[in-house]
Amino acid sequence: MKQGIHPKYHAIKVVMTDGTELAMRSCYGAEGDTLNLDIDPKSHPAWTGGTQQLLDRGGRVSRFKSKFGGLFGG
Repeated sequence: MKQGIHPKYHAIKVVMTDGTELAMRSCYGAEGDTLNLDIDPKSHPAWTGGTQQLLDRGGRVSRFKSKFGGLFGG
């Protein structure tokens, strides 16, 4: 294995959106840096089961559904 080509792997502090802190190892920043998250599993709808509205701008969704709706059983 070549020496000096791999990023440094060190301990950092990760701060979640609700203020909780985690200690983990990463290539981010330098030893002891803090990474503040804007989106995390506690707040993102993909993990929390939130509902997302699908906006139909310019009729694109309607055209897609009329063209391909039969393929998906809908």
